[in-house]
Amino acid sequence: MSACRFNKINKKTIKINNMKNKICSRCIYDSSIPQIEFDENGECNYCKMSDDLAKMYSTGKPEGYKEFDKILNEIKAKGKGKKYDCVIGASGGTDSSFMLHLAVKEWGLRPLAVHYDNTWNTSFATENIRKVTTKLNIDLYTHVIDNKESDDIIKSFLKSGVAEIDAPTDLAFAEVHYRAASKYGIKYVLEGHTFMEEGVSPLGNTYFDGKYIKSIHKQFGSIPMKTYPLMTFVSFMKWLLIYRIKKIRPYWYINFTKKNAQKILEKEYGWKYYGGHHLENRISAFNHSIYFPQKYNIDQRNNTLSALSRSGAMDRDEAIKKYSAPPFVEPDLVNYFKKRLNFSDEEYDSIINGEHKTYKDYPTYKKRFEKLRPLFYLLAKANLVPMSFYIKYTSKTEI
Repeated sequence: MSACRFNKINKKTIKINNMKNKICSRCIYDSSIPQIEFDENGECNYCKMSDDLAKMYSTGKPEGYKEFDKILNEIKAKGKGKKYDCVIGASGGTDSSFMLHLAVKEWGLRPLAVHYDNTWNTSFATENIRKVTTKLNIDLYTHVIDNKESDDIIKSFLKSGVAEIDAPTDLAFAEVHYRAASKYGIKYVLEGHTFMEEGVSPLGNTYFDGKYIKSIHKQFGSIPMKTYPLMTFVSFMKWLLIYRIKKIRPYWYINFTKKNAQKILEKEYGWKYYGGHHLENRISAFNHSIYFPQKYNIDQRNNTLSALSRSGAMDRDEAIKKYSAPPFVEPDLVNYFKKRLNFSDEEYDSIINGEHKTYKDYPTYKKRFEKLRPLFYLLAKANLVPMSFYIKYTSKTEI
């Protein structure tokens, strides 16, 4: 699970660089970001949070590599005598594709690639997964949801008025990884997240969990959930406390840049870039490029651009310039979206212009996670949940 939310911008009338909002002196987060604070130097608390994570994991330093080597040795020892020693999620994107490459070519692991197909993949994603897994001789485990069921879940979120229309996909990815790991006796799931390049999402923002998804679908859906891999609180705790499947994020320990990874993937596998972060899947692309900006006045590109700015990988003025330009939108994406979900122009407009609701308007596990904060701290320290889960899901934050 992960949390992100409303990185607000004002529709073209207020640019990030016109100083109507206070802007961090190091990244491009501004005073519209939830839970943001600035120190005496004008630097925001999210920059400090990123620095704290880099210090905690010794990211890119010898100590980080040494710690990750210990983890690799643990993975190999736990996987001895088994066909696979780890699960790696495969989306066709940069991070997961390159991790498959590193796992086989540099780390000497025997991964099982796992993919959740919400039936909205682009051809780029499908081909990238095929090319990489085939050349590396990696087995692929895929869970495919019934396409009508998938569309019904998405439509239920659109009707509910909440922002997280991609939440069912994100949670299903995690659940499918756990299911595949348990089926083959695997104790480690490697995730491709990198806070150094993807950023630190604001606290108290969009939120999702299994109860949230189930409650929204129950109220607004019409097709029973039969093939959707729902992660309930019970199943989540089962994976953590009984199966003790660990979540490892290698890019938190080592040096990693998407540009270098893409060059290697293109050269070695004929992998193709799909236009931007989250754009390898059409519902994700619609969510980030159209739904968030047009309905909620949100542009989540500032997560990545802020990360690149604070790390020095991109000049801050260049980050501001990129953020001020409109997001990339795949040609005919809106028409594809309308046709697939059988929306008329009027129905589509009513969704885009409709009411705004949040996770607080529907049942969730949020209060339960907050009460169990000490437990999740111990689980995070043991790599049984990502540290970001502990920071975001168990803190008492407000929208």
